[in-house]
Amino acid sequence: MADRRLQVFHTVARLLSFTKAAEALHMTQPAVTFQVRQLEEHFNTRLFDRTHNRISLTEAGRAVFESAERIFDLYAEMENAVRGITGEISGALTIGASTTIAEYMLPALLGDFKERYPDVQIHLKVANSDGIVAMVENNAIDLGVVEAPVANKNLVVEVCKRDRLVVIVPPGHPLASVGAISVPALLEYPFICREEGSGTREVIGDYLQLQPGCRSVLKVAMELGSPEAVKGAVEAGMGISVVSMTTIQKELKLGTLVAVQLDPPLFRPFSFVHQKQKFRLRVMEELLDFARDYCRARSEKVPSPP
Repeated sequence: MADRRLQVFHTVARLLSFTKAAEALHMTQPAVTFQVRQLEEHFNTRLFDRTHNRISLTEAGRAVFESAERIFDLYAEMENAVRGITGEISGALTIGASTTIAEYMLPALLGDFKERYPDVQIHLKVANSDGIVAMVENNAIDLGVVEAPVANKNLVVEVCKRDRLVVIVPPGHPLASVGAISVPALLEYPFICREEGSGTREVIGDYLQLQPGCRSVLKVAMELGSPEAVKGAVEAGMGISVVSMTTIQKELKLGTLVAVQLDPPLFRPFSFVHQKQKFRLRVMEELLDFARDYCRARSEKVPSPP
C-alpha cells in the first residue's frame, strides 16, 4: 500500500546498492533507478551521493530513510490490526534456506502451510548458511532457516529442531559393519566435504575441534556444493562423509549407503533467523507459528542409524 517510490528507495538505502535492491524487489535495475529518480524529483534534491561505483545517503536521504522506517512500521501495525479483526491471512513472503533444509525439510513444511493458507505467496531462495544469514542481514529475505550457529547478535535466532549427523559409507566399506566410529578412526579415511560457508562443514569443523587430543585434520579428497553430490561421491567409493540423517532416508532404504553413528554423537540446530522488527506482518507470524508447531511435532522423531 505504501508509495512504491518510497519502498524502492528504502530498499536501495538499506542495501546501498541499486543492483541488490533490484534483485530483492524482483525488478530491473533501470526500473529501480527510475523510481528513485522520481522520488528525488518529488523532493527536488538528491537522496544519494554516487561516487566511484558506490552510493551513500545524503543528509536529505537519511531523513527520508528514517521517516520511511517509521512509515513502514505503522503500515505493518495497521495491517496486523485489520488482519487480526478479519482473520484473513494473505500476502507474500520471501524465505531463504540453506541447501540441506531447502531440499529435505522445507518442501513438506511449505506444502502443508500453503494448503492451509492458499492466498499466501512464498518465494524461496537457496544458498549456504553464510549466504542466508547475509540475506537476512540485508533484509533481502523475510525469514532464513539455517543449519549452523549464527554469530550476529542483532538477529533473532530461534532453534526449531535438532538434526543428527552420521558418517556415511558405501556397502562393503570396512566401516559399514561397525556400530560407531570414533574421531581418530574417522580421520584415517579420505573425506568428502561440503564447500566453504556450508553449515554442515562448519558444524563438523567445530565438532572436531572439541574432541580431546584431536590434533589431526580431515583427509579432504574433494569439496562439493550439495548433499546430493556428496552422497554420489561416497556411493562411488571416493571417500566417506558426515551428513544429516534427514538427507539419506532414500539411500538407506535402497541399500546404496550405510549410516554409522559418530562417537561421541553429533547434533546441530536447525534455526529460524530474522530481523528484530517491532511489527511483523501477520502472515509472517502465522508462518513462524506454523513452522514451530511443525518442527515440535517432529523434534522427538530423530531417526537413528540402523
